[in-house]
Amino acid sequence: MTTKRAAIFDVDGTVVDSNHLHVVTWWEAFRQAGRHAPMREIHRTVGLGIGNLIEHLLGDDCGPDGDDPLAATHHALYATYFERLPALDDAGDLLRALARRGWKIVLATSASGAELSALRGAIDADDVILGAASADDVDDGKAAPNPARQAGELAGVPSERAVFGGDTVWDMKAAVRDGVVPVTVLPGGIPRADLEAAGARALYRDPGDLRRHLDAGVFADCESAEETTVPSR
Repeated sequence: MTTKRAAIFDVDGTVVDSNHLHVVTWWEAFRQAGRHAPMREIHRTVGLGIGNLIEHLLGDDCGPDGDDPLAATHHALYATYFERLPALDDAGDLLRALARRGWKIVLATSASGAELSALRGAIDADDVILGAASADDVDDGKAAPNPARQAGELAGVPSERAVFGGDTVWDMKAAVRDGVVPVTVLPGGIPRADLEAAGARALYRDPGDLRRHLDAGVFADCESAEETTVPSR
């Protein structure tokens, strides 16, 4: 009997080319609130949950209103792009190729609600996406292990039978802490050295590069391990 295995994917910067839109809209949200947050620092926080992102950038200067006004402004600004969010080249083809090979496809993302719907629309692969672990489903976002763990539970697959594809150090740290295999695609703009230091087992230029290398590397290794495992009696 074939053992279930899961391919868990972050969305922003991994299969949708949206990281820099987040940088610009967060920068504008901070500017409108009279706060200073350099774009280079915002870029490094993309992928964190909203509360953690703001705390990371402002520290003790979050202010009495907490993160709600900033988050609302960012959401309103980012929502203007919902209808034209661009999927990364070959992203949908990658997910379908993995599904054909027997992988259960699940998303793990800090997005939720209308934003998540827009991202899934951009990917255009709902025919193979089993579900999504979103910001609404976990108490602690990345870099905590909760999103990866929740995604694995959606697929009904234990951590040791899952691979997590992401583009940030937060993705890699979440994967390592949950025990899934961490791999990285690079369009999100984070330096290779930072991703490797955070635990990335393999790095690919983009989803298409990963798709072309499915017969080698960590995905192939997982499939081979499954084939050579002798079932217990």
